[in-house]
Amino acid sequence: MNTPHVVPSYRAVPRLVSDPVTELAKMGTDADGQVVRLHLGPFRPYLVSHPDHVQQVLKTDWTNFVREGMFWRPLQRLIGHSILGEGEAWASARKILQPLFTARYTDSLAEDMADVIAERVREFDDFARTNRPIDVEHEMTSIVNQAVIKVLFGGRISRDTAERLAPEFATCATSIGFRMLLPFAPYSIRVPGDRAFLRSAKKIDEIVYPLIEQARRDDTRSKEVVSALLTARLEKEGRADLHQVRDDLVNIYGAASETTAMSLIWFWSVLHDHPDVNARLLEEIDRVVGNGPVRPSHVAEMHYLRMVLQELLRVYPNAWVVPRQSVADTEIGGVRIRAGSQVLISPYTTHRLEEFWPRPTEFDPERWADNTHERRHRYAFIPFGAGPHVCLGQSLFYVEASLVLANILSRYRAVLTNPQKLRPVPGGATLRPKQKLFLRLDPIERKRAA
Repeated sequence: MNTPHVVPSYRAVPRLVSDPVTELAKMGTDADGQVVRLHLGPFRPYLVSHPDHVQQVLKTDWTNFVREGMFWRPLQRLIGHSILGEGEAWASARKILQPLFTARYTDSLAEDMADVIAERVREFDDFARTNRPIDVEHEMTSIVNQAVIKVLFGGRISRDTAERLAPEFATCATSIGFRMLLPFAPYSIRVPGDRAFLRSAKKIDEIVYPLIEQARRDDTRSKEVVSALLTARLEKEGRADLHQVRDDLVNIYGAASETTAMSLIWFWSVLHDHPDVNARLLEEIDRVVGNGPVRPSHVAEMHYLRMVLQELLRVYPNAWVVPRQSVADTEIGGVRIRAGSQVLISPYTTHRLEEFWPRPTEFDPERWADNTHERRHRYAFIPFGAGPHVCLGQSLFYVEASLVLANILSRYRAVLTNPQKLRPVPGGATLRPKQKLFLRLDPIERKRAA
């Protein structure tokens, strides 16, 4: 029996409080991927980062590592019981939602999504004409929000309503930081962030429930997700539990909007820091898209953009921590894990293990060229999770992110007005930059197709 690499409380607590994302990753990389035991007072989770161990937790022994316990309780007040949950509710939701997020179904939605994104990006012309920088976080979130809303609700939601939804989700994501870092704090005691979280969760319900009611009354059986969900729930159960449909939609929205928007924020900093990547990306977009509008058919032709997005997800994965709770006594890497123990998988850590990623902190899209990545351990790259709980929205992410970036870069030359080293901080389980970024968009001087 092996012993884990232990980080005692007097070291672990101050490090995680000051810089949770970077310090957690450093604890894992300092141990070279061995299982790490974090002593956090009465709470002593295990950090798992080696791809073999990740594979065991997420794939081969996944039924023994469930989405329950202290780390999940803060989120469950918002997400309820659906695709991000566990047990029968998860199995039922996945069976219904999986057909809605195949590459074929995503392609069927992509034309409408492309129109929404192109129209929204054209609004930047006013910023460009007046030389005013855009707030990167606000604008990336807004564009993604409108695209996701189109996929989920079709034309049932006004732009004003859609714009109200995104900040409420952002508040929920950022206000649970205290409970994520100190999950043993009892819910009978209000901690910082609780009031903001509950207020925003209530506002989300006030927006989502009327949309579900409207879709049920319309009964159009159209292709947007809320109608497909209602139809699938009716066919499966003979009824549509509106609370369950609400949980489904909140889960999908949170997974599809927050994660994509955060990736797009990191992108602009990376592009500024790597002019060679910028130049090659601009050449590809100009060659593939030309003077015309960006269409979904262009996405498959932009191979370098795909490589850049893959490397972006390696360096800045959507989730910085993926918590699980063991059901029964087991072993990971020869370390005994007792039933009820909390196990933390950190994609941010796994993606920085030098054994699998030479020069791990260097941004290098060429890692993804010529299928060389296919020889790497399958579980060394886990931005969307893995196993039965793997994120259904992978295809949607690559289409959506590619459409946003190609639309902007085919229309403008983007210049950061306040370049700086970004510090990753947790927004719930999502990785987000602490600092604000502002982007100046200079119009490309060329004749455009009408």
